[in-house]
Amino acid sequence: MGVFMKNWDSVDEHGICTSDRDCDDAYKVCQKLDIPFHQVSYVKEYWHDVFSYLLNEYEKGRTPNPDIICNKHLKFNYFIRYALDKLGADAIATGHYARTSQEDEEVFHQRHVERPEGLFRNRFEVRNAVKLLQSADHVKDQTFFLSQISQDALRRTIFPLGGLTKDFVKKMAAEAGFQHVLTKKESMGICFIGERDFENFILEYLEPRPGKFISIEDGKVMGSHRGWFLFTLGQRARIGGQRDAWFVVDKDISSGTVFVAPTTCHPALYRELLRTDRAHWITEEPPEQLVREKMMPCSFRFQHQMPLVPCMLTLNQDGTVWVTLEKPLRAMTLGQFAVFYKGGECLGSGKIMRLGPSLYTLQQGQKREQPAEATTT
Repeated sequence: MGVFMKNWDSVDEHGICTSDRDCDDAYKVCQKLDIPFHQVSYVKEYWHDVFSYLLNEYEKGRTPNPDIICNKHLKFNYFIRYALDKLGADAIATGHYARTSQEDEEVFHQRHVERPEGLFRNRFEVRNAVKLLQSADHVKDQTFFLSQISQDALRRTIFPLGGLTKDFVKKMAAEAGFQHVLTKKESMGICFIGERDFENFILEYLEPRPGKFISIEDGKVMGSHRGWFLFTLGQRARIGGQRDAWFVVDKDISSGTVFVAPTTCHPALYRELLRTDRAHWITEEPPEQLVREKMMPCSFRFQHQMPLVPCMLTLNQDGTVWVTLEKPLRAMTLGQFAVFYKGGECLGSGKIMRLGPSLYTLQQGQKREQPAEATTT
């Protein structure tokens, strides 16, 4: 059966409810496949678990990733429980470009037990953990967005597109007569909300907090802004009266200051160290090598399509992780998720809660030390 999730209640600039159009498209697919069609609304849950979180993160000066949170709380929590417990489904299938270590047939051979709220997985239970693997189409791979889902949800999920490329899927859809879906634009906006003018949209929900743009190099005031939450590290700061491009390199929410630099590759944007909150591990809690040696080499990314970057993880007693990079990376941002990979497997992720010093800060420190050394020699 096909199930359409409605998670946001709004109309676009032309007065048309975009979720209604999406629902119609899903209904047409089910008609063509001759399968039952269901609708379920998680508007209230989306507001409480995803959108309120998003606003809260912005107010704290961080840059959230609503897609990861939406998958964690809605699709692979509320929805999968509804599908299994209320609809009596054996599994769910989603259009994510991802794979698992489990064969599709194995999914249907499991006995479903409705789990009480708040029941933790027994760590000593004998079970073969299902791994989350990258898709065959590495450009479209979406394991990044699935890096916070639970092992129980993964065991009950099938990813039919995982072994296919996007071009091949489009060809199949065309041959099957799904033209109305093929002509749809790919969604690039906020999860289930869509593409919006970000500044105007966020200012509908958060009060403006005017502040200054200040040069990181000389402390000069370059202009003013309507709120630090409208900016993320690395983005161009459109400053009135400035002909040259300036880029956001840091924020101070206590003063409302947004620090800017005059080049897109300024050393103030580059760091090689970060710390996450308590990391979420998909198959183990945490990986055996990390527990045994307290350190583990792997790769990571903090944006969906950025290349994987080699790093070293260091496990802290509270489950948080230090991530040390082989070379400095541009515009790592608080609130984003550090997603970890090893040998084609997505291991899990942790939210970035602390950043190490930038190259610019380290360079300034070295400059201050050099005169001091010169006077003592």
